Amino acid sequence: MEELEPGLRRLRAPNASPMTHSGTNTYLLGTTGLAVIDPGPDDPAHLDAILSAVAPGQHVAAILVTHSHLDHSPLARSLSRVTGAPVLAAGDSGFGRSARMEALARAGLIGGGEGVDADFVPDRRLAHGEVVQGPGWRVEALATPGHMANHLAFAWNGAVFTGDVVMGWSTSVVSPPDGDMTAFYATLDLLSARDDRVYYPGHGDPVETPAARVAELRDHRRARETAILDALAAGPADAATLAARIYTDTDPRLMPMATRNVLAHLLDLEARNFAHAEPPLTPDSRFELPT
Repeated sequence: MEELEPGLRRLRAPNASPMTHSGTNTYLLGTTGLAVIDPGPDDPAHLDAILSAVAPGQHVAAILVTHSHLDHSPLARSLSRVTGAPVLAAGDSGFGRSARMEALARAGLIGGGEGVDADFVPDRRLAHGEVVQGPGWRVEALATPGHMANHLAFAWNGAVFTGDVVMGWSTSVVSPPDGDMTAFYATLDLLSARDDRVYYPGHGDPVETPAARVAELRDHRRARETAILDALAAGPADAATLAARIYTDTDPRLMPMATRNVLAHLLDLEARNFAHAEPPLTPDSRFELPT
């Protein structure tokens, strides 16, 4: 347990990996009626750690979930059952997809990537701009799709709990159809228009220079986009081939996720008429520059 600032503490779930860094960050906000942000994976030891952090005179008043990947949301069910606190999120794991991503999901040809908590259903759905408050705390829900369609961030006292959409240690994985690169760019625009003092991400340490990090992520994505277009100039290729050409210094364990990022870029480029693939779209589809 770490106190990050008055009224805010952090626990890390014991699920460290190349995808989760040192583990999922679970935040406890408040002094009496607590908001628990991102309970984490379904791990009894982490549930015990959260409950042990609730001091005499405190109780869990609300459980806020940024998005329903398996490293963020499953423990919400057990925590809610034990404490009686409601689970609040944007929606279930299919919520918020664009019409195009929903069509791809229904076709069932392009799934894959990060593990989705298919059983996740919040007790209460939060809309963009909706305010949730408890004793001594008040947060505003921000719709921040891109990493996942049902992704929310939570703004509090000049800080934003950014889940997996902005982190300091790594870029976000965008894995269609749950991830959407077009939506990710829109989320970066939304965050860059704000004047926040710090980000508290779902993994890793606080981001102390939010505006600079958002700009860095946008530049990184545009550079990847340019690299993909340059690679396509040599001829048609699928996402795996392009990823192998572009991500030359990446840990081999992360190459499947790099390939999903490339696929997300290709779908965004196709939607903007900068690339083309014959339907039906699959992870193995070969893309080419438009004639």
